[in-house]
Amino acid sequence: MSKTFSDWLVRLGAVGLVAMAAIIGWQVFGRFVLDSSPSWTEQASLLLMIWYVMFAAAAGVREGFHIRIALLEERMGERGRGLRRLIAGIVAIMGLVFVIYGAQLCWSVRANVIPSLGISRAIAYVPLPVSGLLMVLFAIERLWTGAPDGHDSMELEEDF
Repeated sequence: MSKTFSDWLVRLGAVGLVAMAAIIGWQVFGRFVLDSSPSWTEQASLLLMIWYVMFAAAAGVREGFHIRIALLEERMGERGRGLRRLIAGIVAIMGLVFVIYGAQLCWSVRANVIPSLGISRAIAYVPLPVSGLLMVLFAIERLWTGAPDGHDSMELEEDF
């Protein structure tokens, strides 16, 4: 189940990246061809970037494609399972920090409006607590299974 959800998060991130590229392309076209740059494009692309980066980061916790140094873990062999669990615990704590402080940030800026978009600034920051919660859940899954990064303990796949 979480593998499928993680795949959807990556797809959502890809759609966000394509949409952001299209918006920036429109901005460049407007500025240099039409000689009138749309006012909403910069804020819209920044908003999209926050959304897709945070959801891709949550998927990265599940899939194990976050930045890490694997040399020590690989050299430890089976004893590396404890190290993986420690790292998953730290990631879960950091996800909890995202949940708490992200929710506080959303609450504190809820009355602020993004002028060029006419929406609450909180909408831009909603992915912080949501992706933080997903990071916590995915890290707990890693704690529970002790799965090595990049591998799903429930679906053993051969790496070629």
